[in-house]
Amino acid sequence: EKDSVIDGSRVAVGNKLVALASSGVHSNGFSLVRKVIEISGADLSQPCGTQTLAEALITPTRIYVKNLLELSRHCRVNAIAHITGGGLVDNIPRVLPAQLAARIDLSSWELPAVFKWLQQSGNIDDEEMMRTFNCGAGMVLAIDAREEQQCLQQLRQLGETAWVIGEITERSGEPAVILA
Repeated sequence: EKDSVIDGSRVAVGNKLVALASSGVHSNGFSLVRKVIEISGADLSQPCGTQTLAEALITPTRIYVKNLLELSRHCRVNAIAHITGGGLVDNIPRVLPAQLAARIDLSSWELPAVFKWLQQSGNIDDEEMMRTFNCGAGMVLAIDAREEQQCLQQLRQLGETAWVIGEITERSGEPAVILA
């Protein structure tokens, strides 16, 4: 129905931003991945978390649609940002009204092993990581704060690893995504 379309128009100050874990690099940033492999002389059979580096880099992209459809039956989702090329910094603003910003708490999660390896081996700063890769957050939802616990519980029941990554604030001159 038209009134159930998730188009970002219901996003408001105080909405919580909920991240859904990625399965890895997904399919973005591979030009930089290739460059890091070249400059580091990496051995693709070396350990990277619980996998080899090669396995970590080619883990298939997660598909979220079934769980998001089920979630929308239980919780009001105001916006959905798929974190693809452009990372958190460029994808979240696409679903926000112009007067709002997303404040992301970088301490709310730990970078998965493959992203730690990329950052260390490529000497990549935090902002470039957040602009290029999903950094472990493959999807970000904007939800009403009063539904935070219900949405997180529903996502976990669906098998998702989900956490609050930040919130929506008024935008007053700063960028649309504030990394804090």
